[in-house]
Amino acid sequence: MTDNETVINRWRLILGSFSGKKLDFGGSEREIATFASMEELLDRLYDNARGDDVHLNERMGGSGDSVLTAAEWITKVRKLFPKQTAEVLEKHALDEFNMTELVTDKEVLEKLEPDMDLLKTVLQLKHLMHGEVLEIAKKIAKQVAEELRKKIENDVRRSIIGKIDRSRSSCIHSARNLDIKKTIRSNLKNYDKENERLIIKNIFFNDRVKRYSRKTVIIAIDESGSMISSVIYSAVMAQIISNLPFAEVKLVIFDTAVVDLTDEAEDPAQVLMSIQLGGGTNIGKALAYCEQLISSPANTCVLTVTDLYEGGSVNRLLNISKNMIESGVKLNFLTALDEDASPAYDKILGQRLADMGAFVGALTPDRLGEHIGRMFG
Repeated sequence: MTDNETVINRWRLILGSFSGKKLDFGGSEREIATFASMEELLDRLYDNARGDDVHLNERMGGSGDSVLTAAEWITKVRKLFPKQTAEVLEKHALDEFNMTELVTDKEVLEKLEPDMDLLKTVLQLKHLMHGEVLEIAKKIAKQVAEELRKKIENDVRRSIIGKIDRSRSSCIHSARNLDIKKTIRSNLKNYDKENERLIIKNIFFNDRVKRYSRKTVIIAIDESGSMISSVIYSAVMAQIISNLPFAEVKLVIFDTAVVDLTDEAEDPAQVLMSIQLGGGTNIGKALAYCEQLISSPANTCVLTVTDLYEGGSVNRLLNISKNMIESGVKLNFLTALDEDASPAYDKILGQRLADMGAFVGALTPDRLGEHIGRMFG
């Protein structure tokens, strides 16, 4: 794109779509399409047009459709506009879409049906929530994550180990096998404040077979706003895999920085409330961190959930990937992980990684289970 075309495109965005007859977007087909999408987002915000996709309060009614539209709008804005610009537009959108109630009124948030669409909106607006509203948001994340786990867990476990695993806890109930930490954690909700004692209703025992067949699964999740569905499923998958008898899960999230959430792997709601959607992406930096977590390459699977749009050094990403593969690590780049598995990713970089031996592709959760089962079979 020439400097002149850049100037014209920016003026077209400022003046709006009504100037289209006299001022056309310039550049390549991809650049024109990008600016057209940006203009559409701005038009929805500033044209004072009325419609179901703009005014949330006109269709609140518990259906959730307008909430999803607002979430989609925010996702696209964060993808197409610079961070500072996106933040300004987001603040304007809270008024234009009448979404202020979602971040200020807990009663409104409580009335909405907890589902994937609402969770996506909560994750994108949680940085604006405080106090009781934020607590309600956490409950929504917990409820949706738990419902999702119940929906997919049996299929995932069956896919990985060939049948529904019933040995999460050992059938040999002896003091030697007592899993103290899990027993306490599971029964904290039964704490008797009045008598200051913990009432034990569920007792867990370790399956000692784990010591002889331990595999490590490292899950690295790209926080990009466009990956939001995959982020949700990844957090739930981390919980499911961590409860398998042979698996040790290490969990990290990344943008341009890397955060280790391994201690939270069994709590997907906490993981989801820790993410910061948007920002840059440095996949190579995340893989470098994951590389430090590997002690037995042949028994390690690295699942990098990302759209492969690298904001850092591509050469660094390729070099680290090559080193991992040559050491025996099962390296995977999941371009989408959800029920639809419809990815949008950097296909050129994906092909380069596939050519060196990495798995690159989109998977549904059960297909991922089958994939992990084959790698460790």
